[in-house]
Amino acid sequence: MFVTGGTGILGGHLQRSKAVDRWDLVAPGSGALDIRMDDRVVDFIRDWKPAVIVHLAYRKGDRRCIVDGSKNVARAASACGARLIQLSSDAVFAGRDAPYTEADDPLPVSEYGQMKHDAERAVVAACPSAVIVRTSLMYGTDTLATAQVDVRDALSGRRPMTFYTDEFRCPAHAADVAAAIGVLAGLREVTGPIHIAGPEVLSRAEYAAAIARWLGEDARRLRIGPGPRHQTISGTERPGRVVLDTSLAASLGMRCRPIAEALR
Repeated sequence: MFVTGGTGILGGHLQRSKAVDRWDLVAPGSGALDIRMDDRVVDFIRDWKPAVIVHLAYRKGDRRCIVDGSKNVARAASACGARLIQLSSDAVFAGRDAPYTEADDPLPVSEYGQMKHDAERAVVAACPSAVIVRTSLMYGTDTLATAQVDVRDALSGRRPMTFYTDEFRCPAHAADVAAAIGVLAGLREVTGPIHIAGPEVLSRAEYAAAIARWLGEDARRLRIGPGPRHQTISGTERPGRVVLDTSLAASLGMRCRPIAEALR
């Protein structure tokens, strides 16, 4: 199993997961492999002859990394006949009251969401058999996600921050997403998008409060309130409620725990 982005929160949990014990993992750092380097990516990955490629690498705001890098990894997967598992995001959706299923068409309203959508399309074009894992706000225990660090920094006074009461997601523990990836590695018949996310719909403020309690802090010290009203790249307001329907994943035996259970 060849893993890009192995140093990130999901990559770290994946490498520690019992769900991938059957695999020999190779996870080169960005210094060894720059996924933006076109043909070099294909040659580098093909030399390892992987059966499965898990593409998690990400660099904030870097379109070449998010879109072109994903296309390059997909080309490598196609060239060596590997099972490709591509990480995507609920940010490909605009937000609405009803949950999103895998059959719903993406409509991103943020620059990041647009890049992830473009990456999805590039991956499918280069490797039609790829499975695309869309997840939501991730968190961890051994390793903290950026959103968890934000809560810790806000509580310590290092960085003032407001946690929004009107933006809703389905937080998922990185270990649960890693376990799902382990299952999907062996299910070649599953292709296209699949939603792997937590069972609860929490506001950013509720999520921050849960993390604060886990850190042993008083959640009442957090500053909460509605998010700013501003225009996005599509001319609409930022997505407020993005809920992923995870029925397909559940039917295949994949489950993400509620946040209180996962943070015990």
